[in-house]
Amino acid sequence: MASKKQNKMLAEGAKAPDFELEDLSGVSQTLSSMRRPALLAFFKVSCPTCQYTFPFLQRMYRDGMYAISQDDADSTGEFNREFGITIPTLLDKEEEGYPASNAYGLSHVPSLFWVEPDGRISLAFTGFDKKGMEELGRRLGAEPFEPGEYVPEWKSG
Repeated sequence: MASKKQNKMLAEGAKAPDFELEDLSGVSQTLSSMRRPALLAFFKVSCPTCQYTFPFLQRMYRDGMYAISQDDADSTGEFNREFGITIPTLLDKEEEGYPASNAYGLSHVPSLFWVEPDGRISLAFTGFDKKGMEELGRRLGAEPFEPGEYVPEWKSG
């Protein structure tokens, strides 16, 4: 995602901005209509760290998780097929100025936000963060990593 200025990513405690984005079938979704708590996982299909992170997110998939792609529907659909992603996916379109990504202050992907029922962000991180993924696993009641699997502590986005 290109931006004229360096964005400041929203932090824990901030109110999550509402947005309206289309899913891969063209149906509009808003944050305010989503099940809460909600996990928002922003990504770009060409991002190596996103390609690394999303299969771990898929292992933890539960209702209330949403992937938000900064790419077009065709590229995003191909990414989902290639990496086995079944998480509901929304499109934050370049031609619309990446409205959700900019509202959340993104300058890197992947960026993940846990939005509580009251609309506050209680967990936010960018890149691949092993501790952040483990915390998501606790919140979702699922293990992101398999026993004995080597996982780095962090990978930049």
